[in-house]
Amino acid sequence: MLDHAPTVQNDADDRPLGPAVMRGLRCKCPACGTASMFGAYLKVNDTCPDCGEDLSHQRADDGPAYMTMLVTLKVVTPLMVWAMFAFDLHPALLFLVFGGLLVALSLFLLPRFKGMIVAIQWSRRMHGFGDDDGGYR
Repeated sequence: MLDHAPTVQNDADDRPLGPAVMRGLRCKCPACGTASMFGAYLKVNDTCPDCGEDLSHQRADDGPAYMTMLVTLKVVTPLMVWAMFAFDLHPALLFLVFGGLLVALSLFLLPRFKGMIVAIQWSRRMHGFGDDDGGYR
């Protein structure tokens, strides 16, 4: 029989996932949420211009592109099939309208998904975003 209760570690999460993801979806720094994460359309700044958090560790790779394709195709394809049968549009017109919608939606979602993935990596201390990175806490 054990004469002591197991210890429960009650560490507060200093990088909560929810706020970090919301900041990433707004393309803001996951640490402070004020400055833009991107220096160009998809180029993540090496450091946050506001709080100095080192963002050079991010490794978003193909994740944002995959998520963008998944969401845009799941949204646009049913709309295109519905419009094709409901309005009997010419195929060239369908291609122009829904091709344009796909491009616009992709251009809108891609940086947001990249920001979200970088924020998840920062929050979960992945790929060098650990305690010893010297950034904002």
